[in-house]
Amino acid sequence: MAVWDLCHSAGALPVGLDEHGVDLAVGCTYKYLNGGPGSPAYLYVRRELQDRFDSPLPGWNSHVEPFGMRAAYEPAAGALRGRVGTPDILSMLALEAALDVWDGVSIEAVRAKSLALTDFFLECVAAYAPADRVESVTPEAHAERGSQVALRCDDAGDVMKELIARGVVGDFRHPDVLRFGFTPLYVGFGDVERAARVLGDVLGR
Repeated sequence: MAVWDLCHSAGALPVGLDEHGVDLAVGCTYKYLNGGPGSPAYLYVRRELQDRFDSPLPGWNSHVEPFGMRAAYEPAAGALRGRVGTPDILSMLALEAALDVWDGVSIEAVRAKSLALTDFFLECVAAYAPADRVESVTPEAHAERGSQVALRCDDAGDVMKELIARGVVGDFRHPDVLRFGFTPLYVGFGDVERAARVLGDVLGR
């Protein structure tokens, strides 16, 4: 069996867990599902595996009778046995509000805009940034790309600090990578162009 990590894919591209016969998957809601830091994680267990799924983190909320106060643990049937404990209600409310923006939106439309945004960003970076200062390490092929762009430059840590100071918030990964995420539901092409333009200005100084 394999466990798939969906943190960088759920909410960014179609995953088709049932379609592809995935056994198990885990993921977070704070990235492309917009739940913010501390928002709930989730677990997927293929239906035919649910009644024999043995959670490594059994909790009272996954008990067959949570308020029975039995001395021995007996897991609930089906998906309920994947629950651990009492969820963080405030985080759940924030996530519920964040998921409202998905009403009426297909993941295929989100994926199409994601690819358009990342293509446009790479084009703008090529136009604005000195060619000898930055190199894309993001695959050009759409089938190999998620909803982010990674750029390599020598002084990436200092560059990212300057970008953040100018309102372009990305991520620095040691030793020399600038990482930019694109959330298609609320990031527009104007945002992308400005980010690339500010990056070009910072790199050209």
